[in-house]
Amino acid sequence: MLRAWQEPDKARFAGMCADPAVMQYLRPLPTRASSDAWIDYQLEHQSSHGFCMWAVELRSSGAFVGAAGLMVVNFSAHFTPAVEVGWRLARAFWGQGFATEAGRAALDYGFRELDLREIVAHASIHNARSHRVMARLGMSHNDADDFDHPRLEEADPLRRQTLHRALRSDWLA
Repeated sequence: MLRAWQEPDKARFAGMCADPAVMQYLRPLPTRASSDAWIDYQLEHQSSHGFCMWAVELRSSGAFVGAAGLMVVNFSAHFTPAVEVGWRLARAFWGQGFATEAGRAALDYGFRELDLREIVAHASIHNARSHRVMARLGMSHNDADDFDHPRLEEADPLRRQTLHRALRSDWLA
């Protein structure tokens, strides 16, 4: 279930971001202060845009799973301006369909409630797990759309990104 952030989530999120496996293909949040700032940014984004990367929890137990949702892409690239869908889950919840379920809920919200025409997703070319989630969500990929992330140094192995797209017309069909 996607929900608003709560104060206790900050410690859980920081713990998740301290796991090298979780952060392998993501820009690092190396300190508690940086992970708290990430959540504060989500809260500001929600206030400004009506959506963000929300907290994800299990309906059955209330366990903290991670974060997923929608964000305005905050860098310039050939596909911007754009809204992206994304997810970041604690390792204990990998491989159980939670990223796909959360991504589907976020896409549905973006297309049905926000009336967005297109939503993108991007990930390191090495992040096979996220590429599989994007495919399960029905997002299309064209090699010509792949790009170098402008906020990452040339030597950074995460710099090269794949871009996937979902269209409202396809989603609602």
